[in-house]
Order: sequence, then C-alpha cells, then structure tokens
Amino acid sequence: MQSETLISHAQSLIGAIQADAQKTEANRRLSQEIALAMAELNLYRTAAPVEIGGLDADTCTQMRVIETISRAGGAAGWNLMIGMEIFGLVGPSMDTCRDLVADPRTILAGSTAAVGNAEVTKEGYLVSGQWQFVSGIHNANAFGATVRTTKNGEPTDDTLRYAMIPHGDYEIVDTWHVTGLRGSGSHDVRVVNALVPCNRLVPTLGQGTMQSRQLQIPLGVRLTFNKVAVSLGIARAGIDAFRELARGKTPRFSSRKLQERHIAHLAIAHAEARLRSARAGIYEHAKHVWEVCQRESNLTDQDRALAHVLACDTVKAAIDCVDFLLEAAGTSSNFLDSPLNRIARDVRVVQQHTTVSPHHLGDAGRVLLGLEPRGILTT
Repeated sequence: MQSETLISHAQSLIGAIQADAQKTEANRRLSQEIALAMAELNLYRTAAPVEIGGLDADTCTQMRVIETISRAGGAAGWNLMIGMEIFGLVGPSMDTCRDLVADPRTILAGSTAAVGNAEVTKEGYLVSGQWQFVSGIHNANAFGATVRTTKNGEPTDDTLRYAMIPHGDYEIVDTWHVTGLRGSGSHDVRVVNALVPCNRLVPTLGQGTMQSRQLQIPLGVRLTFNKVAVSLGIARAGIDAFRELARGKTPRFSSRKLQERHIAHLAIAHAEARLRSARAGIYEHAKHVWEVCQRESNLTDQDRALAHVLACDTVKAAIDCVDFLLEAAGTSSNFLDSPLNRIARDVRVVQQHTTVSPHHLGDAGRVLLGLEPRGILTT
C-alpha cells in the first residue's frame, strides 16, 4: 500500500510539472512551487530513515516514483532523484542534526564532485571549497558538502565527511549553461570559511547510525538504480510526445498523417520493444538485489556486475528509444518548442553520470567471466 500511495502522489503532480516544463527550462532551475509540492507529498523522503520522517522504501518503489516524475519532466525527475538519494544515504548520518530536517518541507542538496576543507577550531569547523553539479540547489534548505578535516592546514585523516550547511551560509555560482537537463539547476556551490558546528559534520554517503534498509545495499550498486529510473521516465515521455505528434502531423510532400506512415509504425514498435525489455530486466534485478540484501546476505560479484550491466544498457535503451522516434519525427523535433527536442537532450545527460556510464561495462564483463572486480564494482 505504501508503494501505491507514493505512486499516486507522484501521479497527482504530472499536470503541474508538464505545465511548468518550459519555465523550468528557461530559468535553468526547477520551479520552487514544483519542488515544494514534491516535498509536501514526502517524495524526497521516500528512502529516508523513518526516524526523520522518511519511508525507507524498497528500491523498486523509489524507481517507480522517480520514473513517474521523470515522465512528466526530466529535470523534475532528476532533482527528485538526487534529493531522494541524499535523504536515503546521508539521512542515516543525521542523528546529531535532526533539527535541520525537522520541517517536512525541507529539501537537501549535496555534492561529492569535489572535496573541500573543514579546518578544526574551538567552535567547530571552518569549511571552504567549491563543489560542482549541485542539482536542485536553488530549491534546497541545506547543502551537504563533502569535506576532509584539517588542522593547521594539514589533513587529520583520510576520512571524508559531509558538512551540513544551512541556506544562507553558501553561495550559488551560476555555472549550469548546458543543453540537456537545463532545468535541473546543477550549479556550483561556493563556501568560504563557514562555521559548521561539530554536530553538523556527519559521516558521508552510505554510513550513519539510524536504522535504514538502504545501508544494506552496496553503495556502488545502490547508486545506479535511481539514475536508470530517470532515463526510463524521459524515454516514456518521448513515446507520449511522438504519439501526439504522429496524430497531428502531415509530413511535407505527403497526403497522409505521420501515424499512417510505415516509418512511424517501425519507430514506435522498435522504441517500445527496446524500452520495455530493458525496463523489465533492470526492475527484476533491482528486486532481486533488494531481497538478497534485506536477508542480510552478501551480493555475489556476479550480482554486482549484472546490476551495472543492466543499468548501463537500460540507460542506453532509453537513448535508443528516443532516437528511433526522432528519425521518424523529422524536422519537427529540431524546434526548441518541441517536447521531443527537450527529451532528446535530457535523456543523453543521464548516461554521462559516472554511476551508469558505459565505461563500467568492461569491468562488469570481467567479473562475468570469473575475473576479480575492480572500479565501481568494489564499492
């Protein structure tokens, strides 16, 4: 029932997200109204510990929620995915700073793309640095910065931590000038000597002391599934947009609507086959991984490898799906006001994320042939 309620909540926002898509694209950030609506429905806390108002939901439920929102708007889905992962993976570490997330409308942003400094002082830590790709930072109430502690400028140890910094103590640097996922607002964040109390320097991703089912899944595997869900939702939106276009468009030099032409029939057939088969495979494996880990069993190297193989291939399937449709859509998809144009740009960005990048396929293939894991497969 929890899963269906969350899906229903996500579906209730589809119309608003679709209506806001052009504004989000133009502003290069998700509209605050959309972000708050997702927060008020507790979508950001789908994977968060129950102790901080979360639902600690299973992997497939998380994916379905993200996929639903991504179908309505890729940028909204991406921002929800990132916020959901921060709550799910850093939330268990926030026992000492629950006050930061006491308001159920709180939204968190964070970045592991750089490592800043947290200089030890008598009052706490002076944090400085600049972090990239902080999706949804304009909507956030707090920013989680990956840092290394230092004393007199020298590292105290090799452990990375998260400095939880409230809104107002960091600067948003306007760097997100891109084509795909423009509306994700993935700008840089700069912090200069912000005083962070000791209780707000917490263990980084996948650690912590709060009860959380998410922590039983290896981090390298855990981080792949929700990225895939974004690409699945965007690709499904591509099929939706193509159906609408095909019903209304009569191609130049033709007397028949696009939906009556063989090229359109082949395009949507190939798109559906590629997307549905890949989706079935990744959901099946995500369910298997969840069940194994919740039995307190260790994933085999083969299971880890298959997670990355299927994740990488599913993201590629989403791109293939959209490409089939673009070929049949003709010049219509080249106009900036075409939903297919935005979808084509957005879906490609997902593959650029390191957790689902195709360069992991080689490492996964090694494991499937009985060799030792390396790279992301060891995390």
